[in-house]
Amino acid sequence: MTPRLVCFDLDNTLIDRDAAFLKWARWWAGVSGLDESAVDWLVAHDNGGFRPRTELFALARKRFVLAAPVEELVASYNEEHPLFTWVEPAVLDGLAELRAAGWRVAVVTNGETAQQDLKLEYTQLVDAVDHVCVSGTVGVRKPDRRIFELAAAGAGAGLDGGWMVGDHPAYDIAGGINAGLHTILIGGRTEEPAADHRFDSVLDVFPLILSR
Repeated sequence: MTPRLVCFDLDNTLIDRDAAFLKWARWWAGVSGLDESAVDWLVAHDNGGFRPRTELFALARKRFVLAAPVEELVASYNEEHPLFTWVEPAVLDGLAELRAAGWRVAVVTNGETAQQDLKLEYTQLVDAVDHVCVSGTVGVRKPDRRIFELAAAGAGAGLDGGWMVGDHPAYDIAGGINAGLHTILIGGRTEEPAADHRFDSVLDVFPLILSR
């Protein structure tokens, strides 16, 4: 029997990306000689990580009169920000329980290879799952069904009876539906498409899937 698959988004699903960005912003403002208003500006213009980094730092360079070129600011951010991420031990425990129960687990995330790989390594999530699909690495993004097919192949699993867990309806939930997966939305977004289930915390996901 082919093992079944559970796909997890990374940012604001397995890890609290927004909280990590806030920690980084406070640190960066401090080392750059800026005050708390700079932190508020960064958070307001970050768009939850969906604003392209080159665009964000082009704006920041102009706003704060920074000498470094945009490319250098982005490269530094990509190295620095992952060091402010963390994963809750209970999340690692939940992933271990899924795998012990016979599920194959994959991280399926949109993003740049270098930054997402650093996050996965720093949080040790790379060792807690069976496979990782980063869009910047595989050349296809959620909600495209193909990224889920790649995740399933890499994890040695099938898509039938599988799950997609994430915080973004247009990428995670739509992608899961495109791949024929059951879907779980994390957080309070209300956009369509609707997921099969919604929880405030990823920790509520594990008992649901383990009961199936």
